[in-house]
Amino acid sequence: MQPLRIAKLHLAPVTADIAHNRQLAEQGLAQAVARGADWVITPELFITGYKFAEVIGTDWILPQPDAWMQDFCRKVADAAVTVFLSHPERDPDAGLMYNTVFVIGPDGSIIGRHRKVKALRGPEAWSSPGDEIAPITVPAGAGAGDAAAAVGIVICADAYRNDVAGVLKDRGAQLLVSPASWGPGDCGPIGEWEQRTLDTGLPIMVCNRAGWEADDLDFTEAVSIVASNGQRILQAYCGEESAILLFDWDLDTMTPLSQDYERALL
Repeated sequence: MQPLRIAKLHLAPVTADIAHNRQLAEQGLAQAVARGADWVITPELFITGYKFAEVIGTDWILPQPDAWMQDFCRKVADAAVTVFLSHPERDPDAGLMYNTVFVIGPDGSIIGRHRKVKALRGPEAWSSPGDEIAPITVPAGAGAGDAAAAVGIVICADAYRNDVAGVLKDRGAQLLVSPASWGPGDCGPIGEWEQRTLDTGLPIMVCNRAGWEADDLDFTEAVSIVASNGQRILQAYCGEESAILLFDWDLDTMTPLSQDYERALL
């Protein structure tokens, strides 16, 4: 058995307050590490809030890693953990911008990235769709030796149908990690995550967010889940509070060792 301790940062960001939200990431990382996490997963676009572009525009989005991400990578290296960090980026050559999740390894290096393929219209119109779909080899964590997992990343709407997850499965993914900003309501999730586990045979770990966005996006009951074989195994929402959701995972059998999340408020 290769136990893996995973922390989801189920955060309530402040729209367009980049400095505040980056501080949330740093605080969440520190508390997750103090609770023994091997992997730390963040929600989609928590650095900015979902509707940031109409408030502060996009000129501030830089090629990555910028100065803050370089400093954050050093903190990750000091902690010797792996972080799935959602952060917008600008391509330095084409100038296009992407809704990206960076995988930062235990040595602080960026070992992979996934640019959201199914970028939505409206608030996500700033983001170009990614065109690369491939799993990332992620170290298992302290005490696991050379063990690693082939992780497929599906950012929120990437999990809506099986076209992204299915390619990841075909290319060797062993599990799916899904940073999301997907609240309940008319367009809320209605079984898509569970269906992806049936389509691919892979478990999925969804890290959602909390709080409100403007007046019309309510994430107070947005759930972070773990699902396998078409069923939710773990689920939680955090209202208006930022929280850490921790659980233990058996990397050999790809099954949970926890009956419920351990929860800690930030």
